[in-house]
Amino acid sequence: MRTGEPLPAVGQVLASLATGLWHWDTSIGQVTVDAEAARLLGLPAEPTTLTEAQVRARLHPVDWNEITGVVQLAVAEGTLAEVRIRVMDERGRIVRIVRSRSKPTFDPEKRAYELIGTLQEVTEPTPGTPAGRRAVTGDWRRSREAFLLDAGRALAEARSTAEVLRVAAGLSMPGFTPDGLAVFGVEADRLTIIGHHGQQPGDEDPFSAMSLATDYPAAEVCRTGRAVYLSSPEQYKSRYPVTWPLAKGFGRQSWAFLPLIVAGRTMGAWMAAFAYPVAFTPDERSVLTTVARMLAQALTRAVAAESERELTDGLQRSMLPTLGPKIPGLSIAARYVPTGGGLQIGGDWYDMIPLPGEGGRFALVIGDVQGHDVRAAGLMGQLRTALRAYASEGHRPDAVLSRASRFLNGIGHHHDDRGDPRFATCLYVEVDPATGVLDIARAGHPDPAIRMADGTVLRRATSGGLPLGIDPDADYPTTTFALQPGETLMLCTDGLIETGGHDLDTGWQRIRTTLEEHRGDLEGLADALVQAVHGPSSHHTTGPLADRREDDIAVLLLCRQGDGCGSVETVPARRPPTRRTLLTVAQAEPERIAVARQQLRELLHDWSSADQTDSAVLLVSEMLTNVLVHTDTDALLVAEISGEPGERRLRVEVNDAGDDLPHMRRPGELASSGRGLILIELLAHAWGVDPRGDSKSIWFELHEGRGGTTGDNGALELAVADFDVEGLDEENTVEPVEPAEAVEPVEAAVKGAEAVEPVEAAEAVEAAEAVAAVEPVEAVEAVDRGGEQGV
Repeated sequence: MRTGEPLPAVGQVLASLATGLWHWDTSIGQVTVDAEAARLLGLPAEPTTLTEAQVRARLHPVDWNEITGVVQLAVAEGTLAEVRIRVMDERGRIVRIVRSRSKPTFDPEKRAYELIGTLQEVTEPTPGTPAGRRAVTGDWRRSREAFLLDAGRALAEARSTAEVLRVAAGLSMPGFTPDGLAVFGVEADRLTIIGHHGQQPGDEDPFSAMSLATDYPAAEVCRTGRAVYLSSPEQYKSRYPVTWPLAKGFGRQSWAFLPLIVAGRTMGAWMAAFAYPVAFTPDERSVLTTVARMLAQALTRAVAAESERELTDGLQRSMLPTLGPKIPGLSIAARYVPTGGGLQIGGDWYDMIPLPGEGGRFALVIGDVQGHDVRAAGLMGQLRTALRAYASEGHRPDAVLSRASRFLNGIGHHHDDRGDPRFATCLYVEVDPATGVLDIARAGHPDPAIRMADGTVLRRATSGGLPLGIDPDADYPTTTFALQPGETLMLCTDGLIETGGHDLDTGWQRIRTTLEEHRGDLEGLADALVQAVHGPSSHHTTGPLADRREDDIAVLLLCRQGDGCGSVETVPARRPPTRRTLLTVAQAEPERIAVARQQLRELLHDWSSADQTDSAVLLVSEMLTNVLVHTDTDALLVAEISGEPGERRLRVEVNDAGDDLPHMRRPGELASSGRGLILIELLAHAWGVDPRGDSKSIWFELHEGRGGTTGDNGALELAVADFDVEGLDEENTVEPVEPAEAVEPVEAAVKGAEAVEPVEAAEAVEAAEAVAAVEPVEAVEAVDRGGEQGV
């Protein structure tokens, strides 16, 4: 063409470039093509107008479906629509691959698309080549990016080697999908098979433990870190004749072996095998390389996670003991639940320790080291070992905890570089299987709970000391009581109580409900307690606190076999005849009077009369207060319920080591004490004082279903006001009455005694003095003691 000559027509230029023009209007359903476009579609080379059905018959059905999505995306993004299409002949054979580029527009009124574009044959790869047999659908670039995003997301979520291999096997690559996969690892100078897919079990055996020096593609990839692509069986046979017989039996046509590289180190190889020939174009190699990199990262994470889980499981198995052989007459169950997420082992633990000597005695231990990290787990292991050592030496519970506290304190102060010193709570129980006697020492740990044979649940208040590791010279007093046949002892860490935003009160109520309502054996009860916290129902019983973080949970159950052991369902129709509890109140622990009241209320949880329950609680406070004020000894409370429901009898005894007996007195109007026996006389159905050598016991009884146990309100108010004067128990204080106002209620109370028991007030005084006369005392001494010993 000379300068100044007019430019040729666009159609001529396109025709010279073997490029056809076409126009498609979806509103009328017609496609107009020029001569070159018609030729490319396999039609006579002349301009023509076709229907959509005629065009669709000439294209591969998968490609036709892909065109719609590409056009919609191009309109939304305002870009060109580029599609590769396979043109079919009348017999369904692919005759050529063409590329279409168009600028689509959308008419919202007609709700139709209009496209004007070009059609050009793709010369590479040519029809009939291996690349020509693959499915090329839609926009290659977009489909490749979408595939890689999906593959990356799926591999990132895989948490184990098996999951990674399952994700890799399910990857559907754009235009070509492997028929078989294998992941090779390296150990020393040998290949290992990490996993495979698409082969039968045992097919990998010839390739296992293969030397890296072997003439095998995966071995070469691991040696060199470079990928190997084999497009045909002939190419495989010519390059690797030694190992070709091993691969021949699988019937594959193409193979890609890619290195798995992490941080510059080749950790293995990935094989993707195809059942049809693949040319491995640059685009395909790019996709395979990217997948191999993501696969290597995912396998590295999975191996690290599996190693961590294996280490955690090993720690958990080594630190949490088995409960040993069965013990005649006793059943034991335990559970440990680590906190959610992170390290699956924490500072909680339990243990069962055989003790030296005869009788099969053993110790149960449960504890919680501060924190949920690796250091807490390490300290827990050390502390557990120390406790076993001290217990195996035959020390009593108080001595075991004292030594353990000194041990933990020493660890904390000699390893300050590891962080702040840690403390631990602990509950140590020495068990005598023959008698059911439990000796308990407690170090800042929650009190145990008792589930009686009839389902009644009591929190057993026990004496305790500071958590272990705080004070190396701390003392840990011992509490002793007996586990009756059919009763279950529950020990737990604070995670069972407080998980879910609960405090001690609401958490204990949740546990109490589970213990009372459970139907099943001891193992089922342990599961039910854990489910009450972590099960579906726990989502509806969240506590009042905003902080609802989870905590480790350890639960230990001990049941003395008998009716009702671990299950209300096993209780016969006739309930056990006796329900009993006991508590010691020391001179230095007047606050335990409140514990005694709470424990008595729990014992009377199903008593039919609320008034009688209140009366019993008031009398217990009066009797315990009397011992602490007028003697130098401790008080032992024993409460027992016997009989059938509706006709039961409550008997409460308070024992002390004092030898001075109480007696009935007539306090003056200004007296601040001396009305205790009058109160007992009014509220109890029966009462008395039993001398026992150098000690004594004062007791009272209430009968269920029998009225007449609520005395004059003025007498109750005046008696409770005495506690305020003594200043021992703030929970008992009420508004004190004036002395002048107290005269009439006292007189009314004395007269009211006749309504309870048919005895004159004077006779009651004489009876009380007669009881006191069991021990010979002088009148003057009695007067002196009246101010000291008067209830």
